[in-house]
Amino acid sequence: MVNEKVHQLLNDQINKELYSAYLYLDFSNYFKAAGLDGFANWYYIQAQEERDHAMLFYTYLQNENMPVTLEAIAKPDKVLDSHMTVLKAGLEHEIYVTSLINDIYAAAYYARDFRTMQFLDWFVKEQGEEETNANDLITKMELFGSDAKGLYMLNQELAARVYSAPSLVL
Repeated sequence: MVNEKVHQLLNDQINKELYSAYLYLDFSNYFKAAGLDGFANWYYIQAQEERDHAMLFYTYLQNENMPVTLEAIAKPDKVLDSHMTVLKAGLEHEIYVTSLINDIYAAAYYARDFRTMQFLDWFVKEQGEEETNANDLITKMELFGSDAKGLYMLNQELAARVYSAPSLVL
């Protein structure tokens, strides 16, 4: 049986992951409007990943016979006024999501909820990858983004990203 506080945090995380998907769709819209289809693709795929993360939390709660309460998803409120602003907002958001996962993990640890801790292990690793990817985008933009040819090549690199569903088995 999942501890009440852990249950609430897991349920809240569903909403947070769906918000992340909305946020990344907003980023994708920004880049599409800017004519950077590769960047738009990268964030569109990012949105798909976040949606699937929400579904993993949803399925986990259902498998544990815990009710799921769906809440309204907030509209993204970031002011997207430059390419770098978007990339930095992405990193900031991933750091925030990492803190949320860590909070759930800490609550599960305190409650001695080892099954939830094991479930969250994948997300802990995933968040490390997400922060690295967001940081790498910023670094590449700093290196190449001010040069039209460099930006074009970076855009082409990001256009090659394909969606791969999470491999976590519940």
